[in-house]
Amino acid sequence: MNNRIAKRLLLGLGFDSNDGHVRITKGKNFRLYGGSKETHELMQEKAVKFNEQLERKNKRLDDIDTKEFYDIAKKVGLKVPKTYKKNNKGGEY
Repeated sequence: MNNRIAKRLLLGLGFDSNDGHVRITKGKNFRLYGGSKETHELMQEKAVKFNEQLERKNKRLDDIDTKEFYDIAKKVGLKVPKTYKKNNKGGEY
């Protein structure tokens, strides 16, 4: 029997690296893989800002619903799907 507990994570994938470096960053609530130096640094910055927003709310990633996830994502500058922006009027995604 598998006793692992499912945990939500922010996953960042960068595909623009052509310098041969393999970039991996693991942090609280996130895993970031790949990208150019600039892209990877940008992913790190946004992941840290996302975590700061969670800490301000005294919540974990597992505690928030879809609406709150996208609200925080938008606040820290992550791209939010157009369908969410268009259809979200305070209800569920």
